[in-house]
Amino acid sequence: MLLPAILQVLAINFALCVAGFLILWLIAWAIRDPTFVDSFWALGMGGLAISTYVQAWGYRPRQQLLVALCCAWAVRLGLHLFLRWRAHGPDRRYVRMMEKAKAERGWGYGQASLRLVFLLQAPLMWTVALPVQLGQVDCTPARIGWLGWTGAAVSAFGILYEAIADYQVTVFRSNPANAGKVLDSGLWRWSQHPNYFGDIISWIGLYLIAAETHSGLLALPGPVLLTLILTRYSGGSTYERRLAKTRPGYDDYQRRTSSLIPWPPKPVEV
Repeated sequence: MLLPAILQVLAINFALCVAGFLILWLIAWAIRDPTFVDSFWALGMGGLAISTYVQAWGYRPRQQLLVALCCAWAVRLGLHLFLRWRAHGPDRRYVRMMEKAKAERGWGYGQASLRLVFLLQAPLMWTVALPVQLGQVDCTPARIGWLGWTGAAVSAFGILYEAIADYQVTVFRSNPANAGKVLDSGLWRWSQHPNYFGDIISWIGLYLIAAETHSGLLALPGPVLLTLILTRYSGGSTYERRLAKTRPGYDDYQRRTSSLIPWPPKPVEV
């Protein structure tokens, strides 16, 4: 595709992101709970992959591979997060955020949820999803080479790894005997955040598929931004301090367990 056509695809996708999150914001304002936005963050990236497929005329097998893997990731994670919200109710992070905005800044719920939760969602999601956008708009090369197939294997592994991690924590939390305990078995024995590791690996794989094209090479900000979000801003760092105060043994778990990349646990000196 020519540059103007590529820019048009990206612009239409960005407009869809903005419109979608404005609708979600109105729903969150009405029900006084923005927690469900986490599930639609995942589903929305699958939507961007499909939107690009409809608009772009790249190499079809590559497009289909990107869409299939992205939608598999999106539906699995989106459904998991949606069911978790329905089972456990509002996320305490959002509850505290809304209460603090009202107490310290005098913001109403609509203003607080828009400015603190929804305002940045569209540009962030659009950027993270760059691999499944830019990877679909280039017709050349008209084949999937070793890099693309490697990316597909990496992405599929990440999707499976994240799914297993989420399943293990769901089973652990569903057992009342585990209340207040630390999950340190299964994949969680090897990493404090195996779900984030799987998430990041999934999108690195999608980037590798896209990177076989010249336009796809420019999608690197996507997986980089996702890694920063999960490791620095809205991921584990937002609740680790709370767990250290409320879960006996969590400090020891942190000391012996790799933060992100799976690794054999270290012995903890007594």
